[in-house]
This record gives sequence, structure tokens and C-alpha cells, in this order.
Amino acid sequence: MNLHEYQAKQLLKKYNVPVQEGIACSTVNEAEEAYRQIHTQYDSRFAVVKAQIHAGGRGKGTIVGTDQRGVAVGKNAEDVVRIARNILGGTLVTIQTGPEGKLVNKVLVAQDVYYDGPNPVKEFYLSILLDRTKCQNVIMYSTEGGMNIEDVAHDTPEKIFKEWVHPGGLLPGFQARKIAFNLGLSGEAFKNCVKFVTNLYHAYVDLDCGMLEINPLFKTSDDKIIAVDCKMNVDDNALMRHADIGALRDLSEEDPTEVEAGRYNLNFVKLDGNVGCMVNGAGLAMATMDMIKLSGGEPANFLDVGGTANAQTVEAGFRIILKDPKVKAILINIFGGIVRCDRVAQGVIDAYQSIGNIEIPIIVRLQGTNADVAKKLIDESGLKVQSAILLSEAASLVNKAVA
Repeated sequence: MNLHEYQAKQLLKKYNVPVQEGIACSTVNEAEEAYRQIHTQYDSRFAVVKAQIHAGGRGKGTIVGTDQRGVAVGKNAEDVVRIARNILGGTLVTIQTGPEGKLVNKVLVAQDVYYDGPNPVKEFYLSILLDRTKCQNVIMYSTEGGMNIEDVAHDTPEKIFKEWVHPGGLLPGFQARKIAFNLGLSGEAFKNCVKFVTNLYHAYVDLDCGMLEINPLFKTSDDKIIAVDCKMNVDDNALMRHADIGALRDLSEEDPTEVEAGRYNLNFVKLDGNVGCMVNGAGLAMATMDMIKLSGGEPANFLDVGGTANAQTVEAGFRIILKDPKVKAILINIFGGIVRCDRVAQGVIDAYQSIGNIEIPIIVRLQGTNADVAKKLIDESGLKVQSAILLSEAASLVNKAVA
């Protein structure tokens, strides 16, 4: 589950990770009041207005129909009001959103951290994620942080450092010091960086994060180390341990069909093809998608109904798939090990009758427990459903449907 920047920062503060302070706002009036609070608290006439969406590249992205960036600095209250008005309710297009962009419902009005001081400021990059190849967490960091980090990774990969951490505990002190040293820090900034990285790693582990990115990791002019931006992803399978984090989920940022599928405990991922898939088991689903491509089609989705498919889940799956106007055929591929094929077949029949006339071809391939009974049920139902037992038969029917 992805979190907004302002939500992630609130969580990090609980682990004593210093962050750029700010106030989340849903309206222009709230943004104006937030600016006045920040101006009073930090004695700075500058404030940063940041669009809150689940995508990176906001600083370079623009609001559709304007030249307004997704992140902008306001020099006074009028400036902040103008920027907030341009961003709120607009569609922000970034390198990560695709051309359709994302609707902005909130902005974060944050403090200006580029204040004057005895030392130069510096932007770094730091992220923590799981390296599945090495079965260890890895901390990736660079002296070249900021909006152009993608270019750094592409053009000068030698500037990206990696520190692998054994997943059995917290971050050892010598590794935290190594990171601070490689970032070129010294004195008070070095000490603050060691504390920052140690606490950040603790947060990563304790919150069951799948990914935690700080960009920029910022050294202020008085040698503080703070998170100016934060991108956090929490493992969905761990939300049972974090009810408070689950409550932060923003459904407006997710695909509506995937949200609906989740309500029925269906594992659904929308794709761009023309053949809808309904399968039990992730491995069989992947093989089915390969078979669809080999038959001349393109999978429109990944849909795993699990090992307990029944009439309700099959009907829900049908309705979700049929919402995609690109779908020209639906392939149901069930291997009946735990689940009985005749029960799935009855579910298909009941779902068909409940939904009404379905214009596109439906191919059902059932194999395993009571497969022969299931085929008979479908063949005698009188519905426009084509049954198959062999995978090759199903492939041939898919080929005819999309030809």
C-alpha cells in the first residue's frame, strides 16, 4: 500500500526521523492558513506547496492545461494561494503517471529548508528496499540527490552506493557510519546522519515497508539532516499488524476495478489486452496469460479467484472483467484440486444468468476434480459458453474469438 508524502512523514516522526514540517490541505483557504502558521513558526516568508499524489516526478510534472509545476515555492501568502488554486482539483502529469495523469485532492504546504546559515546546504538521495536476489535489505544512497536522480542512475551509476543489511535485526552502527562517510559528511552533520539513517532503518523494518525513499535527504545550513520528501510503500500482507496504517489508504489513488476486486478477495491487476482471464492460482494465471499471447490475443487482466471459487466470486470476477470495453473474450481456466470443477461450472452458469446476456464469447476450461461433470453442466445449460478440457482446445477457441 502506497502512502502520501504527508502521511509517511507523520509515521517517520514517531521514530525520531527529522522531516521537513508541513500541513496537508484540501482547500485554498486551508493552504493560506497553513502558510500563516508556518510563517509564524519558522519566521520565514517562503513556503513550499507540494501536490500529494502516489507518483514521483512531481517537481518536473505539470498540471494539465497550465504551466504550473506539481511542486512550487511561494514567496508570500498571495503566492501560496495562487499555487494551491492552480494545483488543487487539477490533473498532474509526471514521468510516473503516464499521459492520463492523476487528480490532485490535497497539497502539502511545507517549511522552507533553504534558510541561511554558516554552512552550505546539500541534497542527497537515500532509499531502503528488499534485494530479493541476495535476500537482504539494501540501502541505496548517493551524493547526487534531487529531481535528477534518475539521470544520475543512468549516466553515472558509479555515484550510487549500496549497503546490504542482514534482515535479522537493526542497522549496525558501523554501516550507518559508512553511509555518512561516503556522503562526505563530517562533524555535527556526520553525527546527525548516523542517527537519521539508524532511525530510518528502524522505521523501515518496524512498519513492514516494501520500499522507503528519501529524496532529497537534505543537509541544512546548520548541519541538520532531514527528510524533505518521502515515498513509502507498506507490505499489504502486513497490514493486519498495522490497522492505523491501513486506515490511511487513499482509494482515490488506486484503480477502481482493483479496489472492487479487493472487496471480494480477488487478486486482480488490470492490463491493456483484449482477453479477460479468470484463473485459480497465480502460477496457472501466468501460464494462461502466456497461452493467450501465443494464441494471438493479449491478456486484459490478471485475475486469481483463489482455491475457494464459488458463484459469488465468479460473478464478481465477470462483472469486473466486463467493465473493460477492450475485452473481446473471456477465458476461465480452472484446475480443480481443492475446488470442484462442477461447483465452478455452476458458478459460471449462475453468474451468466444473474448478469444477463453477455455479448462476448466465454471459453471455460475446467480440469481436475469432476471436470467431466462440469463440462456436461455447461454444455447442457443452453448458454453461449464454450467448454474445453485440454489447454490446446481453449487456445484454439481464444484464437477464433479474437481473430
